[in-house]
Amino acid sequence: MAVDLARILANVTPLVEGLILLDTVRFSAPGGPSVFNPDTGLYEVPEGTVLYEGPGAVQPGSASGVANIPAAGQPWVNETASNYRAYTPLTAPIAPRDTIVTVTAVHAGGDPTLVGRQWRANDPSQGGTLGVVRITSLDQIQQAGGEA
Repeated sequence: MAVDLARILANVTPLVEGLILLDTVRFSAPGGPSVFNPDTGLYEVPEGTVLYEGPGAVQPGSASGVANIPAAGQPWVNETASNYRAYTPLTAPIAPRDTIVTVTAVHAGGDPTLVGRQWRANDPSQGGTLGVVRITSLDQIQQAGGEA
């Protein structure tokens, strides 16, 4: 008996989306350098053209606390790299490198401190023949020191 993988994935995709894509995320092109917001005390990257806004999730990646260690003879970099991933439906567009990802709403019982936080896409969204959600590697935009 042959396995109809396409049919299986078509049935699994809505289940996975319903379990994972509980929050609302916005993918936008960067609109310029970071700007200090005196109301929040944070540096924020202005958003340009919105590429996608809809169901999604942002989760820490598989490696925790990835540090940015300079090579010998190079100056120390004050900002560390952070390993996060954004999950969106396969119908969402592929996010180009440097896309700004912002959590705009969280589900009931979700972490409200995620709303407004921003990440930058490290690479274009991943794709694969057996995917059920789109995965985008992210680095959190740092809030200290004025650099994003």
